[in-house]
Amino acid sequence: MGKLERVLRAAYYAVLSVPVAFAPTGVRARLVRRVFRSPFALREPGVWRSMVHTVLALAIGLVAWFAVFLLVVAAVRGIFYPLIAAHDYEHSWGGPTLAGAWAVHFAGGALPLPLWVLLIAGLGVLQLQLTRRLLGRIGPWWPIPVAVAVFLGAAAFFIAWLHQI
Repeated sequence: MGKLERVLRAAYYAVLSVPVAFAPTGVRARLVRRVFRSPFALREPGVWRSMVHTVLALAIGLVAWFAVFLLVVAAVRGIFYPLIAAHDYEHSWGGPTLAGAWAVHFAGGALPLPLWVLLIAGLGVLQLQLTRRLLGRIGPWWPIPVAVAVFLGAAAFFIAWLHQI
Protein backbone atom coordinates (compact mmCIF):
# COMPACT_ATOMS: atom_id res chain seq x y z
CA MET A 1 0.00 0.00 0.00
CA GLY A 2 1.48 3.35 -1.06
CA LYS A 3 1.67 6.46 1.07
CA LEU A 4 -1.14 8.25 -0.75
CA GLU A 5 -3.42 5.25 -0.38
CA ARG A 6 -2.65 5.03 3.35
CA VAL A 7 -3.46 8.73 3.79
CA LEU A 8 -6.73 8.41 1.88
CA ARG A 9 -7.70 5.28 3.82
CA ALA A 10 -7.00 7.02 7.13
CA ALA A 11 -9.09 10.02 6.06
CA TYR A 12 -11.89 7.67 5.00
CA TYR A 13 -11.73 5.92 8.38
CA ALA A 14 -11.93 9.26 10.20
CA VAL A 15 -15.08 10.23 8.33
CA LEU A 16 -16.64 6.82 9.04
CA SER A 17 -16.00 7.10 12.79
CA VAL A 18 -19.32 8.72 13.70
CA PRO A 19 -21.70 6.05 12.37
CA VAL A 20 -19.34 3.23 13.32
CA ALA A 21 -18.99 4.52 16.90
CA PHE A 22 -22.42 3.07 17.70
CA ALA A 23 -21.83 -0.26 15.96
CA PRO A 24 -21.04 -3.46 17.86
CA THR A 25 -17.37 -4.01 18.64
CA GLY A 26 -17.13 -6.80 16.07
CA VAL A 27 -18.16 -4.40 13.32
CA ARG A 28 -15.59 -1.86 14.52
CA ALA A 29 -12.83 -4.48 14.40
CA ARG A 30 -13.93 -5.67 10.95
CA LEU A 31 -13.83 -2.07 9.67
CA VAL A 32 -10.24 -1.67 10.89
CA ARG A 33 -9.26 -4.87 9.09
CA ARG A 34 -11.00 -3.85 5.85
CA VAL A 35 -9.96 -0.20 5.69
CA PHE A 36 -6.33 -0.63 6.71
CA ARG A 37 -5.90 -4.17 5.35
CA SER A 38 -4.15 -5.27 8.51
CA PRO A 39 -4.93 -7.93 11.09
CA PHE A 40 -6.82 -6.75 14.17
CA ALA A 41 -8.37 -8.89 16.88
CA LEU A 42 -10.59 -7.89 19.76
CA ARG A 43 -9.16 -8.77 23.14
CA GLU A 44 -12.12 -8.85 25.52
CA PRO A 45 -12.75 -5.09 25.50
CA GLY A 46 -15.45 -5.20 28.17
CA VAL A 47 -18.31 -2.78 28.72
CA TRP A 48 -16.28 0.17 30.02
CA ARG A 49 -13.67 0.06 27.28
CA SER A 50 -16.40 -0.21 24.66
CA MET A 51 -18.27 2.77 26.13
CA VAL A 52 -15.11 4.89 26.33
CA HIS A 53 -14.30 3.95 22.74
CA THR A 54 -17.82 4.90 21.64
CA VAL A 55 -17.60 8.33 23.27
CA LEU A 56 -14.08 9.08 22.02
CA ALA A 57 -14.78 7.71 18.52
CA LEU A 58 -17.85 9.91 18.31
CA ALA A 59 -15.85 12.94 19.51
CA ILE A 60 -13.02 12.43 17.01
CA GLY A 61 -15.53 11.65 14.26
CA LEU A 62 -17.35 14.93 14.89
CA VAL A 63 -14.04 16.78 14.69
CA ALA A 64 -13.34 15.03 11.36
CA TRP A 65 -16.78 15.97 10.03
CA PHE A 66 -16.24 19.58 11.06
CA ALA A 67 -12.88 19.55 9.27
CA VAL A 68 -14.56 18.16 6.14
CA PHE A 69 -17.19 20.90 6.37
CA LEU A 70 -14.50 23.59 6.64
CA LEU A 71 -12.60 22.00 3.72
CA VAL A 72 -15.69 22.16 1.51
CA VAL A 73 -16.56 25.73 2.52
CA ALA A 74 -13.00 26.97 1.94
CA ALA A 75 -12.69 25.19 -1.39
CA VAL A 76 -16.05 26.32 -2.75
CA ARG A 77 -15.70 29.91 -1.58
CA GLY A 78 -12.12 30.12 -2.82
CA ILE A 79 -12.51 28.46 -6.17
CA PHE A 80 -15.85 30.03 -7.04
CA TYR A 81 -15.14 33.44 -5.48
CA PRO A 82 -16.47 35.54 -8.40
CA LEU A 83 -19.77 33.68 -8.29
CA ILE A 84 -20.19 33.86 -4.52
CA ALA A 85 -18.77 37.10 -3.18
CA ALA A 86 -17.54 39.24 -6.05
CA HIS A 87 -19.70 42.24 -5.21
CA ASP A 88 -16.92 44.21 -3.51
CA TYR A 89 -13.68 42.92 -4.99
CA GLU A 90 -11.99 46.34 -4.91
CA HIS A 91 -11.56 46.02 -1.14
CA SER A 92 -11.00 42.27 -0.95
CA TRP A 93 -7.76 40.34 -0.83
CA GLY A 94 -6.03 40.56 -4.18
CA GLY A 95 -8.11 43.55 -5.30
CA PRO A 96 -8.66 46.09 -6.80
CA THR A 97 -9.14 43.91 -9.90
CA LEU A 98 -11.44 40.92 -10.15
CA ALA A 99 -8.62 38.79 -11.58
CA GLY A 100 -6.36 39.54 -8.61
CA ALA A 101 -9.12 38.88 -6.10
CA TRP A 102 -10.02 35.63 -7.83
CA ALA A 103 -6.39 34.50 -7.96
CA VAL A 104 -5.82 35.15 -4.26
CA HIS A 105 -9.07 33.50 -3.20
CA PHE A 106 -8.46 30.54 -5.51
CA ALA A 107 -4.99 30.07 -4.01
CA GLY A 108 -6.40 30.32 -0.49
CA GLY A 109 -9.17 27.85 -1.24
CA ALA A 110 -7.52 25.29 -3.50
CA LEU A 111 -3.88 25.14 -2.40
CA PRO A 112 -4.55 24.10 1.23
CA LEU A 113 -6.72 21.12 0.17
CA PRO A 114 -3.89 18.56 0.63
CA LEU A 115 -3.26 19.95 4.11
CA TRP A 116 -6.94 19.50 5.00
CA VAL A 117 -6.78 15.90 3.79
CA LEU A 118 -3.67 15.32 5.92
CA LEU A 119 -5.46 16.77 8.95
CA ILE A 120 -8.41 14.44 8.43
CA ALA A 121 -6.05 11.50 7.87
CA GLY A 122 -4.30 12.37 11.14
CA LEU A 123 -7.66 12.17 12.88
CA GLY A 124 -8.13 8.76 11.25
CA VAL A 125 -4.78 7.56 12.58
CA LEU A 126 -5.75 8.82 16.04
CA GLN A 127 -9.02 6.91 15.71
CA LEU A 128 -7.12 3.77 14.69
CA GLN A 129 -4.82 4.07 17.71
CA LEU A 130 -7.85 4.53 19.98
CA THR A 131 -9.39 1.38 18.56
CA ARG A 132 -6.18 -0.59 19.02
CA ARG A 133 -5.75 0.60 22.59
CA LEU A 134 -9.32 0.32 23.84
CA LEU A 135 -10.70 -2.62 21.89
CA GLY A 136 -7.55 -4.57 21.09
CA ARG A 137 -5.64 -3.78 24.31
CA ILE A 138 -2.49 -3.20 22.30
CA GLY A 139 -0.68 -0.03 21.43
CA PRO A 140 0.41 3.01 23.39
CA TRP A 141 -1.58 4.83 26.08
CA TRP A 142 -1.31 8.32 24.53
CA PRO A 143 -4.34 8.20 22.16
CA ILE A 144 -6.83 8.57 25.01
CA PRO A 145 -5.59 11.91 26.43
CA VAL A 146 -4.75 13.17 22.93
CA ALA A 147 -8.30 12.41 21.76
CA VAL A 148 -9.73 14.32 24.72
CA ALA A 149 -7.40 17.27 24.09
CA VAL A 150 -8.16 17.30 20.35
CA PHE A 151 -11.89 17.28 21.01
CA LEU A 152 -11.69 20.06 23.61
CA GLY A 153 -9.51 22.16 21.29
CA ALA A 154 -11.86 21.58 18.38
CA ALA A 155 -14.86 22.46 20.55
CA ALA A 156 -13.19 25.74 21.55
CA PHE A 157 -12.37 26.44 17.90
CA PHE A 158 -15.95 25.63 16.86
CA ILE A 159 -17.37 28.03 19.45
CA ALA A 160 -15.00 30.79 18.33
CA TRP A 161 -15.82 30.10 14.67
CA LEU A 162 -19.53 30.12 15.41
CA HIS A 163 -19.31 33.50 17.16
CA GLN A 164 -17.50 35.15 14.25
CA ILE A 165 -20.18 34.22 11.70
